[in-house]
Amino acid sequence: IPGRAIIDLTARIYVEQLVLEVPEGVTLASNRGQKGSLGALLTSDALKTPVMIRAAGPNVRITGLRLRGPCAKRYRDHHARAFKDGGPGHKYYYKFPTSNGIQTTHDGLEVDNCEISGFAAGGISLAKGADHQIHHNFIHHCQYHGLGYGISHSNSQSLIEFNLFDYNRHSIASTGRPGTSYVARRNVELGVNSTYCFDVHGGKDRKDGTNIAGTSTEVANNTFRLNNVAFWINGVPEKSCEVHHNWFPKHDELDDKVLRYQERTRVFDNAYGPPAPEAPPKVIK
Repeated sequence: IPGRAIIDLTARIYVEQLVLEVPEGVTLASNRGQKGSLGALLTSDALKTPVMIRAAGPNVRITGLRLRGPCAKRYRDHHARAFKDGGPGHKYYYKFPTSNGIQTTHDGLEVDNCEISGFAAGGISLAKGADHQIHHNFIHHCQYHGLGYGISHSNSQSLIEFNLFDYNRHSIASTGRPGTSYVARRNVELGVNSTYCFDVHGGKDRKDGTNIAGTSTEVANNTFRLNNVAFWINGVPEKSCEVHHNWFPKHDELDDKVLRYQERTRVFDNAYGPPAPEAPPKVIK
């Protein structure tokens, strides 16, 4: 898609429920970053945008594009009306439509060099499948309260690295169902999140009578430039969870305002607080 293209999908999504389906093995590309190009923009202003792009088979790649959804706001007041003080609950909450950017139920999705923003449910939804690679993207303003995921997982496995995140509710989220795993490394949280940055749900969230929080998770070499909880695993992984070699410049030490976890999670070799000032150079007389 030519880098100067602006493709407004609003009317066709609203009227026809259009979904752009990318066949097995196909790359959908623009030229983001080439000679200063921002990359082609695909946008929808329809609040009900169930999926903008769907991988219709394995080994699909989405690269060099901008995807802008219809919902960059938090709508905390709507969430409060639904759930606080005996409110009407999920039935009322889901009367407000939601939106998703990229979705797959197949193996081997690769999303790279994209800017993805403004989706109420998820910028990238990894509903099923393994060997997904999400790297070198800027994912922001997916922050609708109660949902608001930059990248979400359910029955899927992924590698997530070299991404910039900002203004998401959870930049990386997982249902924590058995068989769900992710590695998140070398990513940067730029400074604003409405709750915690990365998470893995446990059985109490799913209400399935277990305490399982995914199969395995690794969070390594990331920078979290904010005061919020960086990572929360709300249960016990089937195999392991490791949180290591991350930098938390806004936190002085490890506590539950930085990380929240239970058994079978190892936390080690992380750095806290701003970098120490460099020593003045020695003067040789």
